[in-house]
Amino acid sequence: MPEEFWIILLIGFAAQMVDGALGMAYGVTASSFLLAAGLPPVTVSATVHMAETVTTGASAISHHRFGNVDRELFKRLVIPGVLGAAMGAFLLVNLPGEKLKPWIAGYILVMGLIVFSKAFKQVPPVKVASKIRSLGFFGALIDAMGGGGWGPIVASTLLARGNEARFTVGTVNAVEFFITLTSSLVFIATVGIGLWKVVLPLALGGLLAAPLAAFACKRIPHKPMLAIVGLVIVAVSTRTLMMHFK
Repeated sequence: MPEEFWIILLIGFAAQMVDGALGMAYGVTASSFLLAAGLPPVTVSATVHMAETVTTGASAISHHRFGNVDRELFKRLVIPGVLGAAMGAFLLVNLPGEKLKPWIAGYILVMGLIVFSKAFKQVPPVKVASKIRSLGFFGALIDAMGGGGWGPIVASTLLARGNEARFTVGTVNAVEFFITLTSSLVFIATVGIGLWKVVLPLALGGLLAAPLAAFACKRIPHKPMLAIVGLVIVAVSTRTLMMHFK
């Protein structure tokens, strides 16, 4: 197989390890490497969303198998999330979604700092089971319009409110499958399906990483998980802000 196949496969593997273990940043991780590899932005966005449908499906199954999914939280997020993803994908055709990124990045940065600070405080884990439908809708809407943000927006907000890290990451990953599937159907309808040479190795790398990432999510203790997730959120949002104002 050509060298590019293995490079893209490794990118998919690394991106899914980050997303599956921490509940966020698949799109950011994969997009950063693919852009660095020389692929144009339109190709990067379309392929990442298409491949993410496969990887999030595998991740959802893995998290369910390891007992990381909160069913009540899943039910409250999935329907608003699908509606938000559908609306965001259609709005993206007419609205400059790129201009929304600094505002979203600023919000995520604050959430990341809050999450990180909770790693050094005595915060008893609780299950957040109310007032999150609007969060699911908003997170999916921004994810579709801005090319990413479901994990950072939804997972960071739930963690900042005190939800247990393991169940937050597992549930957010499980719902993400339905979010990416909705967005991908719009991409297929508009961009087409001629990008499989990139999608295939990207998705395959994610499939290989999904069980390992779910296992890591279950094994990492609560407070170290909060610290890692917080640092990832801060790093991702800071990078987005720096790229916007560069």
